[in-house]
Amino acid sequence: NKTVNAKELWDQVGYSAWACADPGIQFHTTINDWHTCPESGEIRASNPCSEYMFLDNTACNLASLNLMQFKKVDSSFNTEAFKHAVKLWTLTLEISVLMAQFPSKEIAQNSYEYRTLGLGFANIGGYLMAAGISYDSVEGRSLCAAISALMTGVSYSTSALIAKDVGSFSEYENNSSDMMKVIKNHRQAAYGKINGYEDLSVLPVPLIKDECKDNNLLNSARLAWDDALKLGAKHGFRNAQTTVIAPTGTIGLIMDCDTTG
Repeated sequence: NKTVNAKELWDQVGYSAWACADPGIQFHTTINDWHTCPESGEIRASNPCSEYMFLDNTACNLASLNLMQFKKVDSSFNTEAFKHAVKLWTLTLEISVLMAQFPSKEIAQNSYEYRTLGLGFANIGGYLMAAGISYDSVEGRSLCAAISALMTGVSYSTSALIAKDVGSFSEYENNSSDMMKVIKNHRQAAYGKINGYEDLSVLPVPLIKDECKDNNLLNSARLAWDDALKLGAKHGFRNAQTTVIAPTGTIGLIMDCDTTG
């Protein structure tokens, strides 16, 4: 054992993360507090871009929605169109699980059993600029939080509806109580709660009503989590995970995004 200078160690971690462009540090406790399948094993690492956190030897198929496609003429967010796109692409990605090619037998098998999806969005910077909202502002962060909450809530509720027809992912029963706990905690955060969470080491930053200027978006996000909780409790979920926020540094260029990241 030895004593080290904390500032120097932190600088080394930061420099190493920058130099190799991989994630620098992860908070093991928090990551596993929000893990939907802890009975199947703990999350030990992310993928290199750090958007995907799940069990070893699993993968997700990525798809990102360009948020500029949901900007109305008055620069407000087209919530209804976004909800429709999320439902459509959750189903598309679920179908793609059986069509994808994987680098190993283990990854293929686990991806089939857990059916993790990677629906996300791109061009949040472009949308905020076009809407006249400062990127580093309370309103900007709140809008991003509301869009994220809506996307994930609708995606999980869609996954539950798919499970109604074709069944939950194969390991759902072993992890059902833990997954429902995660869904409940997400719903608490969407409703701006500062207490009432289950088994969290660190409380999340909630979606605060007074900070979000788009009431329709905010209310839709909260109703989406009501649906996810209600439908999930009734039917289970087809997918162990549904959404991620990938860096979109490469596909953003192909998607004609104004901003990548």
